[in-house]
Amino acid sequence: MAMWVFGYGSLIWKTGFPFDESLPGFIKGYRRVFHQGSTDHRGTPDFPGRTVTLEAAHEEVCCGVAYKITKEEDKRDALLHLEVREKQYDQKEYLDFFTDSNASEPAVAGVMVYIASPDKKSNNNYLGPAPLEDIAKQIVKAKGPSGPNRDYLFNLEEALAQLGFKDKHVTDLANQVRHILSESEELDIDATAATANNV
Repeated sequence: MAMWVFGYGSLIWKTGFPFDESLPGFIKGYRRVFHQGSTDHRGTPDFPGRTVTLEAAHEEVCCGVAYKITKEEDKRDALLHLEVREKQYDQKEYLDFFTDSNASEPAVAGVMVYIASPDKKSNNNYLGPAPLEDIAKQIVKAKGPSGPNRDYLFNLEEALAQLGFKDKHVTDLANQVRHILSESEELDIDATAATANNV
């Protein structure tokens, strides 16, 4: 029996395990939010980054990619990889996956999904909601072993766009981060010019 894994964050563009088939599509009743703190990939314990998790949301959908894994050895390798990679995500759900918005039956039933819950007892890295500008400022500054937090956001934005998916939360956040970076560059240019004039 095949195992299916749903990716809605970095798994979309960086899978990290062997698979036999990938299907773009969506799950129902959830939305993607930058509410999970990352202290091991896109941030540090002293300054966490923010990565996506899923939040229950009636009548909303979360787009991503489902990966089919059939060989037993590949299943074991995938699970070993995911249990390390997603170790800060404290819930594992099995949800219906759709590829057609008009379909009443899922394309795949029971895709495995890693979710970081808001339960602080089981997930002490949960950061929760915050104003868009505050989340953007945190993402601009944070970086970890896997690289700058902003790269995670921009990679997600690009990966979704390449699949033809739109996610307002991701787009708005990416635009806010670009705005902050643009302002920072302008300040750097002004400071450099002022220093040059004083030499």
